[in-house]
Amino acid sequence: MSEFALKTALPQYLRTEQERIEKFAAAAGLDFFPTVFEILTYDQMNEIAAYGGFPNRYPHWRWGMDYEQLSKSYEYGLSKIYEMVINNNPSYAYLLEGNSLTDQKLVMAHVYGHVDFFKNNFCFRSTDLDTGGRTANPAVRPEGYDPNRRWIDKMANHGSRVRRHVARHGITKVEEFIDHCLSLENLIDPHAAFSGKSAPPPDEEDGDQEEEVPRLRSKDYMESFINPVEYLEEQKQKRIAAKERAKKTPEKRQRDVLGFLLEFAPLERWERDVLEVIREEALYFVPQMQTKIMNEGWATYWHSKLMTEKILDASEIIDYADNAAGVLATSGGRLNPYKLGVELYRNVEERWDKGQFGKEWEDCDDLDEKKNWNTRLGLGKKKLFEVRALYNDVTFIDEFLTPEFCRDQKLFSFGWSNRNDRYEIESREFKAVKEKMLFQLTNAGNPFIYVDDSNHDNRGELLLRHDHQGLELRADYAKEVLKSLARVWKRPVIIQTIADGKEVYLRFDGREHSSKTVAKA
Repeated sequence: MSEFALKTALPQYLRTEQERIEKFAAAAGLDFFPTVFEILTYDQMNEIAAYGGFPNRYPHWRWGMDYEQLSKSYEYGLSKIYEMVINNNPSYAYLLEGNSLTDQKLVMAHVYGHVDFFKNNFCFRSTDLDTGGRTANPAVRPEGYDPNRRWIDKMANHGSRVRRHVARHGITKVEEFIDHCLSLENLIDPHAAFSGKSAPPPDEEDGDQEEEVPRLRSKDYMESFINPVEYLEEQKQKRIAAKERAKKTPEKRQRDVLGFLLEFAPLERWERDVLEVIREEALYFVPQMQTKIMNEGWATYWHSKLMTEKILDASEIIDYADNAAGVLATSGGRLNPYKLGVELYRNVEERWDKGQFGKEWEDCDDLDEKKNWNTRLGLGKKKLFEVRALYNDVTFIDEFLTPEFCRDQKLFSFGWSNRNDRYEIESREFKAVKEKMLFQLTNAGNPFIYVDDSNHDNRGELLLRHDHQGLELRADYAKEVLKSLARVWKRPVIIQTIADGKEVYLRFDGREHSSKTVAKA
C-alpha cells in the first residue's frame, strides 16, 4: 500500500485544504479516525472501485467485469465516481483527478462525515479486529484485543491466501469454487459478530443419566449367564450411539448458513479456507448495507453545514450549489439515500430544538398549536449525535419517520400494475409508505433463510427453511443457490418455502432439480 500511496499523494494545495477542513470538522464535534486522502485518475478510480475500495483483493474474474462496467458507464456519461472512503483505521479516501477545487473540498467534508459514522455507529463495531484477525465481539473483548480496523491488510492477506491455493490447484478450480461461495455470500447472520460464541447448554434431561439396558429376569445365581456384562456393555454403547445419531444438527434453526457450512460441510482444507475468506468479507460489508441511508445522510448533512458555514468563499457558492443539487436530486420511483437521510436528520434536529416530541406533543390535537410549537429546548445537535451512534436504517426510519415528514417530502409507495403494464403509485398513506420502506430495508431486501436439519430423513441431506414474511423466492435464483449449496455440502440440498399458500420443497441432488408441493393443513 505504501508504494501506491507514494504514487498518488495529494498535491500541496489539496493537503492545505485537507488540514483546514479537518480542523473545521473536529471543531464541529465530529470524531473520526486519521484520514489519508489520495488522488487518482479515472482509470485508477475505476480499478479501486471494482475492488470495493481496496487496493488489493483475492483473484477472481468478477473484479474485471466490474471494472469494465464502471469504465463503460463513465465513458458513456452515465455515471462518475467522485470519491470513495474505506472503513479502516486509518481511513483511506480517494479523490478524483480533474475535479474542481470546490468539488474536492465538498468531497473532503463529505468523507469526514463518513469516517465519523464508521468510528461511532454501533453497527460498525463488528468490523473491529482482534490480534488474530477475527471479528471481535465488542461485548466480550479477548485478551490482546486490538481496536483498530486494519481491513486493508486483512483484504491483502485474503488475497495471499487465495493465491496460494490458486498456485497449488489452478485458477479454474479455485475460481469455480469461489463462484459458488459468492452466490451464497448473503446467507449470513448480520448479527453474528455481536453474538459471541458460547457452549451449548447441557441437556438437563439427559445430562447425567446413566443409559439403562433392559435385562432378562433371572435368579441371582444365573445373572452372569442370562445377562453377561460384556453383552450389557455392548448394548449400552449401541443405544448411546443411536441416541447421538437421533440428535438434530443444528439443534435450533441457524441463520448463519455460511458459518454452519464452515463447521459441518465435508470440505477440503483449501475449500474451507476460501469459504472463510468469503464469509469474513461478507460480514465486513454488512454494516454498510444496514446503514446506507443514515451513513450517506450524515455525510451529506455535515458537508452541507461545513461548506456553507466555514469552507466556501462567495465565489464558490454557485458551483457548490450545482453539485449539491445533483447529489440530492430524485427521480420518480427511486429512493435517494442522500436526500432521505439528510432531510430526516434535519427534521430530527428541528424537532428536538423546538421540543416537538414527548407525551405533551403527542397528546396535542390542535394543528395550529402543533404547527407553531417551539419550546426552544435546543437539543437538536445532541440528539443527532445520539441517533448517529445508536441506530441503523430500519430503526431510524421506524422511530423518526412521521406523517408530516412524509407529506412534506411527497413520499409514496409504488408497485407493478399488471393491468397497465407499468409501475404505478399504490398509496400515499403514511402507514403504507412506512411499512413498504421498512420491508425493503429489512435484511437488505434478502429473504430469511435458515439451516433446519443437516440429516434430513436420515439421508445426510441438508434442509433449509425460508421464513416467508411476505417475500417470495425467485425460482431462478433458488435453483442456482441450491446448486452452489450442493457443491459445498456435497450431498443433496432441499429448501422449504411457500408458494401460492402451499408448502413447496425445492431439491437439487447434484444432477437435476425437483420440487414437491404439500397442501397446508
